[in-house]
Amino acid sequence: MTVPPAELDLNLLRVFDALLAEASVTAAAERLHLSVPAASRALARLRRAMGDPVLVRAGRGMAPTPYALRIAPRVRSLLEEAAALVSTDREVRPADLERTFTVRINDGVAATLAAAAVAATSAAAPGVVLRFVAEGSESPEALRDGTVDLDIGVGEDAAPDLRSARLYREQVVAVVRATSPLGREQPPTLAQLCGHPHVSASRRGRSRGPLDDVLEAAGLRRRVAVVVPTFAVAALLVASSPYVALVPRRLAESYADGLGLRWFPVPAPLPAIDVRQLWHARLDADPAHRWLRTTLAAALD
Repeated sequence: MTVPPAELDLNLLRVFDALLAEASVTAAAERLHLSVPAASRALARLRRAMGDPVLVRAGRGMAPTPYALRIAPRVRSLLEEAAALVSTDREVRPADLERTFTVRINDGVAATLAAAAVAATSAAAPGVVLRFVAEGSESPEALRDGTVDLDIGVGEDAAPDLRSARLYREQVVAVVRATSPLGREQPPTLAQLCGHPHVSASRRGRSRGPLDDVLEAAGLRRRVAVVVPTFAVAALLVASSPYVALVPRRLAESYADGLGLRWFPVPAPLPAIDVRQLWHARLDADPAHRWLRTTLAAALD
């Protein structure tokens, strides 16, 4: 981004960020508490300074140009660093926060975590918006460029500029529909578990998991009849079929009754799963981001 410094100040970057988020001059003006003419003048200044239209008409709305999309993460990162610079060591008042946090979330925990996160944050900070996006790539670049504020899943901080903290430890359980005889009186044996077709939940389309290693060591093998991309889809499929699925315990506890399912422990020493939150080091000192991390940790512990 090469523009004359005198033509591009921090307030103008805030306008740019709002315009791209809202794709509307009117909506951006409302978000920034500006008049529509003032927002229009700011857009004109942005276009002159950047040598690019920034937003162009697309049907009844407006769409960002490729250049605007390319620099948007860098602008967001600059705004976050500026906010952290002036707010470091200051107390944050959640009730006064007006901020959108983009949270990338693992689909395995989204069904239960999202509801708990919204409940915990909305009560204390009604002006905070949690924008959940699904995992498409686990690349840390989205954390570095500001596209994602917080990454929640099973990843580790594999780079020195990333930070992570465990939110909770998850166990895997088996679910069947409530009318299934499997595990009705007592937990089934591994052989009984293998007597029913299984649903495998894997975003990468894998049919094999840790349970298969245990079964193989015991001289057993299960039949995976279906592979689906998420645990939620697996649970829905089991609700209307004679299949068995392995899902996170929190998911089973939250939705089994409503879906007509029954869950029970898997008769095998399957590894526990650490669900973690991951963020970039530049946000360590940001009071609002720190409040979000602390609030989520307390709500999900």
